[in-house]
Amino acid sequence: FLSLGTPGVGKTTLGKELASRAGMTYINVGDVAKEGELYEGFDEEYDCPILDEDRVLDELEDKMNEGGVIVDYHSCDFFPERWFHIVFVLRTENSFLYDRLESRGYKGKKLQDNIQCEIFQTLYEEAMLSYRGEIVHQLPSNTPEDLERNLDQIMQWIEQWMKDNN
Repeated sequence: FLSLGTPGVGKTTLGKELASRAGMTYINVGDVAKEGELYEGFDEEYDCPILDEDRVLDELEDKMNEGGVIVDYHSCDFFPERWFHIVFVLRTENSFLYDRLESRGYKGKKLQDNIQCEIFQTLYEEAMLSYRGEIVHQLPSNTPEDLERNLDQIMQWIEQWMKDNN
């Protein structure tokens, strides 16, 4: 499945813990791109590399076909719909998100645009346009309690899916 959200919402923490509990494979798309240098340039304005989406898809194809994969990324519009049975969009209140991003060194336009992205639910809307609405779920991700609740909820979903599909 796909874990989505603005940087700083807790995708990596959730994804790694979930993979550990469920015995699944965790894939951070940013790390895959960095390891394979799957870039097609550099964005000076946001001070970050530009992902070569086709090369990323080629790199992930075999793993995705095996199944049991948790994919962590902040965007989703280039992934094939067939890859995911469920999509979770993590949401964080702006005050929490601002502090998290600032502590990561985000500033100026990059900081403001990520906060705006969260305010306007940009990634949730992108997910709703990219996948069937019934597989897209928003989860609050503000506190450690939210994380535990989300992990429990997703584990229940995984167990139910396994029963229904095996």
